[in-house]
Amino acid sequence: MLHGVLLMGLFSCAAFYIGDASFFREISFSPMIIGIILGMLYANSLRNHLPETWVPGIQFCSKKLLRLGIILYGFRLTFQDIINVGVAGIMIDVIVVVVTIIGGVYLGKMLKMDRDIALLTSIGSGICGAAAVLGAESTIQTKPYKTAVAVATVVIFGTISMFLYPIAYRAGFLGLSPDEMGIYAGATLHEVAHAVGAGNAMVTPATPNVANVAIIVKMIRVMMLVPVLLSLGYWVAMQRRNTPETVTSESKGKVTIPWFALGFLGVIFFNSFNLLPSAVVDIINYIDTFLLTMAMVALGAETSIDKFKKAGAKPFILAGLLYIWLVVGGWALARYVAPLFL
Repeated sequence: MLHGVLLMGLFSCAAFYIGDASFFREISFSPMIIGIILGMLYANSLRNHLPETWVPGIQFCSKKLLRLGIILYGFRLTFQDIINVGVAGIMIDVIVVVVTIIGGVYLGKMLKMDRDIALLTSIGSGICGAAAVLGAESTIQTKPYKTAVAVATVVIFGTISMFLYPIAYRAGFLGLSPDEMGIYAGATLHEVAHAVGAGNAMVTPATPNVANVAIIVKMIRVMMLVPVLLSLGYWVAMQRRNTPETVTSESKGKVTIPWFALGFLGVIFFNSFNLLPSAVVDIINYIDTFLLTMAMVALGAETSIDKFKKAGAKPFILAGLLYIWLVVGGWALARYVAPLFL
């Protein structure tokens, strides 16, 4: 198993090295995104030459290290973030997350697409991109290629918005105040990196706070990953109960609690007291990004072009429809609902 883990670690080192290039820093491409791309390139080139004894190490990265990475992700958040952004950001985040996930699942049914891919795509679009997809994957235990397909969709549309939002805001097309724009960006951009990149691109001497608002609102959406994963665990148990022929009598109707989600919440609680020096927290966050990158490489290594063809165009159609909702519906919420609470 060690050989497979070390291989994923080497790919992650490469992802960090590539991500440190000025081009990738400017477009806010995180090592996690680069990692899954490298993993997919490997899966479609040299993967067949990998000794079978290395496979357990790759699976260890995509399962165990993934859950540890999600738990440590909590060091990026504090409960003070919620207080700082106020009711407006919280209300709009709740609406965006609930409508995106529930609407995405029903759109997936209408498109007659794979249920797991529809669910993962909806959660990734609604909460925090790749990290949310990874958390949901650990709860429903689906196939790695489905996770990679979902990650690909949210990365594509999130990256588009990261460039589109600053251009539209600076041109005055959106008609939003700095606080409203921060809420809009934080509540609708897919990845945390996207919110950081777009927020910083919109900062001017006249609008210095727009990036802070965008990032805080985005992090509140990340916090919502906990109740979503707990609800998802309950839903999976109910699905098993309704299809007893597919499970053993011991697991029938058993609620699988994603303990890593509770660990994630516990870390947020601990981090809210600022007991650790900021330098230590920075080191933890760096290690956490590396662990999540290893998990992304491992998922990419299990994803071949044939599996993308098997998924078809429907995941991208679903992600596109959800993207339209986020752009248009999110703007309406920021323009007309947010001022009621600001």
